[in-house]
Amino acid sequence: EYLRKVFKSAEEAGADIINIPDTVGVAIPPVMRYITGEIFRDVAIPIDVHCHNDFGLAVANSLAAVEAGAREIQVAVNGIGERAGNASLEQSVMALKAIYNVNTNIKTEYLYETSKLVERLTGVKMSPNTPVVGENAFSHESGIHTHGVLENTETFEPGVMTPEMVGHKRRIVSGKHAGVHGIQAQLEQLGVKASKEQIYSITRRVKELGDKGKRITDADLLAIAETAIGEVGGDEKVLVLEEFAVMTGSKVIPTASVKLKFKERELVGAETGVGPVDAALKAVRKVLSEVEDIRLTEYHLETITGGGDALAEVLVKLEDSSGNIASGKAAREDIVIASVEAMISGINRIFLMRIEGK
Repeated sequence: EYLRKVFKSAEEAGADIINIPDTVGVAIPPVMRYITGEIFRDVAIPIDVHCHNDFGLAVANSLAAVEAGAREIQVAVNGIGERAGNASLEQSVMALKAIYNVNTNIKTEYLYETSKLVERLTGVKMSPNTPVVGENAFSHESGIHTHGVLENTETFEPGVMTPEMVGHKRRIVSGKHAGVHGIQAQLEQLGVKASKEQIYSITRRVKELGDKGKRITDADLLAIAETAIGEVGGDEKVLVLEEFAVMTGSKVIPTASVKLKFKERELVGAETGVGPVDAALKAVRKVLSEVEDIRLTEYHLETITGGGDALAEVLVKLEDSSGNIASGKAAREDIVIASVEAMISGINRIFLMRIEGK
């Protein structure tokens, strides 16, 4: 009754608009709907609401007020505001447009761009799962989800709101839930052609990394794909890495031991080096020297992405006693393992060249 009297007095005094504030964010949608509806019946001037997000209900309360007759709602880009923030501009606008069919005259195709601008200017980053503008808002990783989205986007997205409507992009991302269809679609977007067997191999590698908590970027996926596509097929592999271990540390001479399977023969050996990578590659060459003379002529290392869990891509060039030259490539989080796998890959390519040359 008190609120009713205050707003009635404000209207009689010539106010153009009245505001119902939930400054401490304790209202729930039924209460906001009831209060707004009661005031709407008593005053003729427009009603505006100001909702805070202390319990995550700012947008829901704002929409409830609109249902009850409010003409305006106060919002903020990215929901920025005191404490837990205010009602989000992006979520409120898209809910009104897509669910309530209410036009706000806001150019929604700039919502994502605007959100990113405010992020940069304020230094306040949005959570990846933020509705509408979060990096994961239109991202799909799970195998079932990606397959469904590729067939029909409405299976796992709100059909009334598409990424294009808000200036966002739909992304098929790679991780522990990645499926073959999603990986294939992502590779096609990156312009990579791979066989069915290679796609399965790439998917297995992506899932292995995802199980360790790594989120695979496009650059990571390209490196993984290049490694898989460049590998010699299982039936054509002459040399297989069975076991590998390396020991290094302060005041410890880096030592590596390997067990290789060469055709039907088991080769085991160890070697030291100036570092773990040097020791590992020396161990492989030493063990293999029992049956083959293959030299390492070039070694290149590149990190694919930044961060502590960045993938390392290793490229080696090898030459045998007959002058056959081949390269091997591998991408792993561990530089030493990547180096050994690249070496094994290159050696198998040399053997394949010999077979094909006969």
